[in-house]
Amino acid sequence: MSARKVAPYGSWASTVTVDLLLKGTVHMRNQMLRWDGEDLYWSELRPDEAGRIVVCRRDPGGAISDVTPPGFNARTRVHEYGGGHFAVSGGTVWFTNYKDQRLYRQDRGGKPRPITPAEDVRHADMVVDDRRGRLYAVREDHTTRGREAVNSLVSLDSTGERDAITVASGNDFYSSPKLSPDGNRVAWTTWNHPNMPWDGSELWVGELDRDGHVTSSRKIAGSDRESVLQPEWSPTGDLYFLSDRSDWWNLYRARGEGDESLCRRSAEFGAPQWAFGMRFYAFAGPDEIVCLYSEPGGTKLGRIELPGGAMQQVGLLYTSLHNVQTSRGKVALFAGSATLAERVLTIDLGSGAQEVVRVSNPAHVDPASLSIPKPIEFPTEGGLTAHAFYYPPRNQDFESPPGEKPPLVVHCHGGPTASGGPTYAFEYQYWTSRGIAVVDVNYGGSSGYGRAYRMRLNGNWGVVDVDDCINAARYLVGQGLADGDRVSITGGSAGGFTVLLSLTKRDFYNAGASHFGIGDLELFIKETHKFEARYVDTLVGPYPERADLYKDRSAVHFADNLKVPVILFQGLEDEVVPPSQAEEFVAVCKKKKLPYAYVAFEGEQHGFRQEKNIRRSIEGEMYFLSRIFCFDTAGRIEPVEIENF
Repeated sequence: MSARKVAPYGSWASTVTVDLLLKGTVHMRNQMLRWDGEDLYWSELRPDEAGRIVVCRRDPGGAISDVTPPGFNARTRVHEYGGGHFAVSGGTVWFTNYKDQRLYRQDRGGKPRPITPAEDVRHADMVVDDRRGRLYAVREDHTTRGREAVNSLVSLDSTGERDAITVASGNDFYSSPKLSPDGNRVAWTTWNHPNMPWDGSELWVGELDRDGHVTSSRKIAGSDRESVLQPEWSPTGDLYFLSDRSDWWNLYRARGEGDESLCRRSAEFGAPQWAFGMRFYAFAGPDEIVCLYSEPGGTKLGRIELPGGAMQQVGLLYTSLHNVQTSRGKVALFAGSATLAERVLTIDLGSGAQEVVRVSNPAHVDPASLSIPKPIEFPTEGGLTAHAFYYPPRNQDFESPPGEKPPLVVHCHGGPTASGGPTYAFEYQYWTSRGIAVVDVNYGGSSGYGRAYRMRLNGNWGVVDVDDCINAARYLVGQGLADGDRVSITGGSAGGFTVLLSLTKRDFYNAGASHFGIGDLELFIKETHKFEARYVDTLVGPYPERADLYKDRSAVHFADNLKVPVILFQGLEDEVVPPSQAEEFVAVCKKKKLPYAYVAFEGEQHGFRQEKNIRRSIEGEMYFLSRIFCFDTAGRIEPVEIENF
């Protein structure tokens, strides 16, 4: 083995290139898996097709084919974050097309044809009722001009010939319709402003007549202070659901006027419902549930015996698991780890045999150059501790000069209730293989650590997250794992909000990158979509009563304090965090002659889906850091102009 080259951190040559990241890559996060007998269907987002989402099918013989033809994009805009964008039964697929938001029916071998009118009425979370020839779906009606969209639960004719039937209405939001095995009952969840579904929601059941009308309905579980999600009927007709009433999302079984806990554990069997269509457990028969449960080290797969609730872990090499489904003794799910790219995986419950159906990124990275994340727990404000995953620099061909400490990129996730984990974070490997350390902070408010940890952010958004990110960096600097004079912070959406506040209200970082971040909370609540329109009531306070807090947590009002360069990336069609957020911050920087760079992308929404723009955002941030932290990149990167620097 040849001797390692000595070179400054940040300047290491790496085989982990953006080309490697993008070539043949598809994205599976927030995508769906569904069985249809022995056929397996899933959706994948393709950056090389301008971010188009395609429904795919694998037949029992192993042949894989695209279901969604060119010109169609299976993506719904309900809640803007989408999910729940297709359903399948008997070889027929129903999907929402992004461009016109109409629901389409596609029979096997046929072309898609619309079954909903050409108006801005969106659908998601479809469930097929074969007996009645109908689909249960969440509807979001945007035809009420000048007013907030109207959400409801409806039953649609599966061919588009009969009128829709309203199943439930009157509340602000609906989700997760589930039809009982006998077809006589439908369950759903619902919640109202200002709650988000992880704050408080309710589970309801409606009795159906022969035509699909609800004759009566009653609440089963949930409240303003209890989050319930994923109702599921057992093969014998019992209703199960997830609730966080014990501080953790655990499984429960409805019993008459009450319910009973199943497999109580200090672990999360669910997660915040930012997207529709998520599945955390599924029935493998009348006497077994297959489930996902998350603990600080990652997510595991379990098998729960019924009726008792004893659970046995299924040994897997993967630590990141999503969207579990079962059919005929087989399990399908998305699976990945720190060293294995996300993939569609099937498991035979009888033999334990595993099969990789589809890999999100086919590129090979030498394990000697992969940074393995290390979970850390560090002290933060109020005598509390917070959590993060630390990715050290690693490259088999390079080492740093003696005594040099690596630059550190602090990543704050979006949501803000999301979480970082030990996943195959390819972008992190892009940084670490070049000699830059990364810490992925699960600040107070993140999911995966129980309801109490998730509620730390309530009333304190812009305080707790900012403190925890700084304290994570201080901890690593104190451990000698990072250079305290070269620390940058990066994040998208709510993470971008934390970035901008951290740079303008605290004197700690040396640089920062905001990806479609919120800079003005008052502007945000006036312009954003219905799903998050009242979210800030919980995170900050009621508006306009606490307008003082909104101003105090808006970085745009403190831009004068900006002492270090910031780069902003923004999609120009973003409906969640509109471009005005970045543009207002840029205008202040221009007026005050503060150091900034602004990169805007046409045709992008909330999160970048097109190959060229993903490339530009990753390489642009690396170039930006090379200028601020004074190192030369190993390869040529298209420059980004930093104004007033």
